[in-house]
Amino acid sequence: MSEIDRLLAEHCPDGVEVMTLGEIGSFVRGRRFTKADMVEKGIPCIHYGEIYTQYGVSARTTISYVREGLRNQLRYARPGDVIVAGVGETVEDVGKAVAWLGEEQVAIHDDSFLFRSELNPTYVAYYFQTSAFHAEKEQHVARAKVKRLSSSGLSRVTIPVPPAEVQSEIVRILNKMTELRTELRSELRAELLGRTRQHQYYRDRVFTLTEGEGARHARLGELLREPLTNGRSVPDGSGYPVLRLTALHGSVVDTGQHKLGNWDDATGRRFRIESGDLLIVRGNGSKDLIARACMVERTEEVAFPDTMIRVRPDLSQVSQRYLFHVWESPATRVQLQRSAKLTSGVWKVSQRDLSEIILPVPPLEEQALIVSMLDKSDRIVTDLSAGLLAEIEARRKQYEHYRNTLLTFKERVA
Repeated sequence: MSEIDRLLAEHCPDGVEVMTLGEIGSFVRGRRFTKADMVEKGIPCIHYGEIYTQYGVSARTTISYVREGLRNQLRYARPGDVIVAGVGETVEDVGKAVAWLGEEQVAIHDDSFLFRSELNPTYVAYYFQTSAFHAEKEQHVARAKVKRLSSSGLSRVTIPVPPAEVQSEIVRILNKMTELRTELRSELRAELLGRTRQHQYYRDRVFTLTEGEGARHARLGELLREPLTNGRSVPDGSGYPVLRLTALHGSVVDTGQHKLGNWDDATGRRFRIESGDLLIVRGNGSKDLIARACMVERTEEVAFPDTMIRVRPDLSQVSQRYLFHVWESPATRVQLQRSAKLTSGVWKVSQRDLSEIILPVPPLEEQALIVSMLDKSDRIVTDLSAGLLAEIEARRKQYEHYRNTLLTFKERVA
């Protein structure tokens, strides 16, 4: 028998009383302050948006402060209160709660509520994460563009009220589980980061070595079967398909990301992508992301737009995959960033800029060996990433199942 089972058998053998939140406590709405009122040091405060983006189930310190001049205009949560988000972008966000365990009072935003009761505040905050709470809460959410909960709606939501000893034991167990889950996520992410850095180092080292004996250097323009080509701007229509900019994500062009253009097939095919091509982003608001490349794996009946530049390598000199890998190397990125020009807040590169980029070009046999090694390293990182994400998701579901089970009680019948 677990400690919780023993306590339940001792204190409430006939079941746990279930009450509405309004019967056992009260909700008080915060008062308005804006981002312009927030300062580096001042009155500790919690903004409603921070409840579901920055805080866990409880907090002892705040990450934000408002100016002292508002002190008498604000409304404060006291230690032991639960602060609830009354507004959110999604139904899941609204109603998220954080138990305030700090030693001083904290100002709360007018799109949030404080809930004050004799219940363990962390127990309440944990219960607000359960599927049972969400099911009841959803009945009271105003589903406009911004989701809202009222204090009257929250007051009608029910909560099981076990003895204080049981509440404390549940909090102890869930706190420990949360701590272990956080540690696991940190360890897994550190492992992924380490492997990713190892892959990047290995890739960068490979291209440093190719600068030695046996590798010539050539401008990109000298390695092409056809000149660099800009795509064409095409309004939406019902004609030949054209890629969206979102197609350039990852290493391979996602041809599913396209629209129908306002042009005929003959005109569109002049800009058709072909197996062996690389497509390069012409501009980006971030200098780190300009001229990123994606590979075209197969010829398809889809064109590329004017937001992209087509690179068609001469395969007798350089392979597509080698060109892709060397394009991502630090030496190449430095050249690209130096040649970029800022226009109306967007960094851009031109065909002339790209044509002058100097690349190391070893013999094709060595290119194939380099590509094989880098692809293998990349697969290891990709597989590890997928495995770690799956492990994190499995542990999340396991945690949520256990939390829901732990916070489900036999209800006492009057």
